[in-house]
Amino acid sequence: MNIRSLRLRLLVGAAIAILISLAVAWSVMTVLFQRHLERREIQELDRQAVPLIAGLQVDAKGRLSVTAQPPDPRFTRPSSGLYWQISSEHGRMRSRSLWDQELPTAHADAGDEHNWHNRTVAGPFEPELLLLERRLKIAGGHDVLIQLAEDQAPVRRASAEFGYELFLFLTALWLVLAGAAAVQVQLGLKPLTHLRDALRALRLNPSERLTVAEHPPEVEPLTRAINQLAETREQDLARARRRSADLAHGLKTPLSVLAAESRQLRARGDAAVADGLDRAIAAAGAAIEAELARAKAAAARQSITPQRVPARVVAERVIAVVEHTEAGGKLAFDIEVPGDLTVPGSPEELSEILGALSENATRFARRLVRICGTRDDKSVRLTVEDDGPGLDDWDAEQALVRGRRLDESGPGHGLGLSIARDLVEARGGAISLKRSGLGGLQVEMVWPLA
Repeated sequence: MNIRSLRLRLLVGAAIAILISLAVAWSVMTVLFQRHLERREIQELDRQAVPLIAGLQVDAKGRLSVTAQPPDPRFTRPSSGLYWQISSEHGRMRSRSLWDQELPTAHADAGDEHNWHNRTVAGPFEPELLLLERRLKIAGGHDVLIQLAEDQAPVRRASAEFGYELFLFLTALWLVLAGAAAVQVQLGLKPLTHLRDALRALRLNPSERLTVAEHPPEVEPLTRAINQLAETREQDLARARRRSADLAHGLKTPLSVLAAESRQLRARGDAAVADGLDRAIAAAGAAIEAELARAKAAAARQSITPQRVPARVVAERVIAVVEHTEAGGKLAFDIEVPGDLTVPGSPEELSEILGALSENATRFARRLVRICGTRDDKSVRLTVEDDGPGLDDWDAEQALVRGRRLDESGPGHGLGLSIARDLVEARGGAISLKRSGLGGLQVEMVWPLA
């Protein structure tokens, strides 16, 4: 797909935007889930602290004792990951799970006796503990620091598992949303496809116009601008064709007068002046014919979908005329075109194409001129070939240049091949020159069926 494609840009933009949004959502949801687990852990530690505080006693000497311990059996199993510790100026008590270790009390900012505070510290057996602590004043005015701690490894594992499963889910969701975005882009650009079809009809018919009501309001300014451009183009083309045709037809009368003057000069014996005048008249006549051919090609380009012309009928008609020329009377002509083979255009256009190519082949052929026609699934072809000297690759390329003559000694003005090319290309075809199987030049014309 073209990197400048609007569809590609929209699809890539949507996919990236969705991916970034889901990545942010994954990060935020993972953090929120971890905080939720930590809050649940704090609540559980707070619940475990209730019987511990309720059973806390101090004797007359200020020594601490606990009459009731939390019911969780992990407090009695060494290095279980769940611990409690009570500290005062007279000593320290701890759960069996701490064994011979202690919870850190340095830098403990436990605040007032009405609030619990939590922090994360390195544990005696674990890399990380969640520590919940609170300072209390008990009977006798003794300060007591109560601490409960739980290993953070299960929380971290649960958070990692949740993050992984959430990643899989959001990846699948990204694929679904990207597909939905592709469908949305396809539906959103569908009006542009209708606009393209309308433009194709406009290209085939200069009088066609885009219907504003059939297109979304977002492209209404574009359709109006295209209609204005088409209106201006049609008017310019009509004026140009009219002026060229008027000029060509207007010059025919002066050329006829000059031809009559040339005949009179020749009759009076002034042959040199008459020859020069005849050459000028012939050049002007060729220019006029070329201008008329260009007008025909322009009309062909702007016409509605062309009709199909039976190629064999037109080829027989053209050969019937060429056979009666001085050069054509000495040659054999072979037409190998199926009767049902048709090419796009009008009979006049195909007659002009085959006429120019047949006259050119007749000038250089030794014995035979052949016209062939074939058709396959993709295109229709016509070839005009002869058994003359032919052309090399460079001369074949130059022969299609307007006004370029490869044989300066013969008649003509080098316009036949280029005019044929204009008319073929006007109907969407292509023309090429190559070496013929007969030994001479082969001119091949190809029109696509689509």
